[in-house]
Amino acid sequence: MSPAEEERSLPLPERWPRASKFALSACAAAVAELVTFPLDLTKTRLQIQGEAAVRRDGAAAGRAVPYRGMLRTAAGIAQEEGVWKLWQGATPAVYRHIVYTGVRMVTYEHLRDSVLGRVEGESFPLWKAVVGGMSAGAIGQFFASPTDLVKVQMQMEGKRKLEGKPLRFRGVHHAFLKILSEGGVRGLWAGWVPNVQRAALVNMGDLTTYDSVKHFLLLNTTLVDNSVTHSVSSACSGLVAAVLGTPADVVKTRIMNQPRDKQGRGLLYKSSMDCLIQTIQGEGFMSLYKGFIPTWMRMAPWSLVFWLTYEQIRRMCGVTSF
Repeated sequence: MSPAEEERSLPLPERWPRASKFALSACAAAVAELVTFPLDLTKTRLQIQGEAAVRRDGAAAGRAVPYRGMLRTAAGIAQEEGVWKLWQGATPAVYRHIVYTGVRMVTYEHLRDSVLGRVEGESFPLWKAVVGGMSAGAIGQFFASPTDLVKVQMQMEGKRKLEGKPLRFRGVHHAFLKILSEGGVRGLWAGWVPNVQRAALVNMGDLTTYDSVKHFLLLNTTLVDNSVTHSVSSACSGLVAAVLGTPADVVKTRIMNQPRDKQGRGLLYKSSMDCLIQTIQGEGFMSLYKGFIPTWMRMAPWSLVFWLTYEQIRRMCGVTSF
């Protein structure tokens, strides 16, 4: 058998390992995103609530927004806008995770195994896992930032309708085209800096924690590589990711949702640092943790659904465990 014929006879995951892992992680992420998306929408609405810069700018004149907690916000969306509005913006969110999760998972494994030199069956230094997780998250989010921008803005459409404002978009593709026409290619990456910062922190919590906890349990306890180990590891990763990522997520959401001029420049915030300072000065430090409960409640089940699905899909397709 010639080398070419031998290569064609190999299973798909062995012929194209990175492309296969990209596809498998994207599928697992799409499932997790659809299951937990209402919590993401609730979190976004909470992060916009009571925005000091909007009050000062006068954009909300005469429209006092009631402060609500997580449950009242979710119930209010369902009652005032309809139950299906809890999934408004789900399409670009799935698009985002196909790009974001696919890129970050492939990048992390490549960095971990080929660049940082992890040896199977041996402990992996935490600092190397942190470097790999933050780098993979930042790279994945940079590529996915335009889809995240569309997701955030579409999530706010129901709120605009209740306030009597005209809707900005007719759908996902119209949103992309409108943002592109108003701000150019650069406009599609509005808010990418806090977005990438958030992703680096979240993945330091998610990828680093999951990988470190999982292999710690396998090397130091009687647990084996099964669903129990995956569940414990994903629960830890969801909590750490929420604690590290929520402040950057608040800044990212506000920058992405702010009105812009014809040149695509923000009217409320000059930069992510300006948004951070204005938020703390106008609303206090704890405002950076607005939406923390739904963020954590979303990240925990998201991590659980994603990692369990991803590990099982890899196993069924003959790919080694993460």
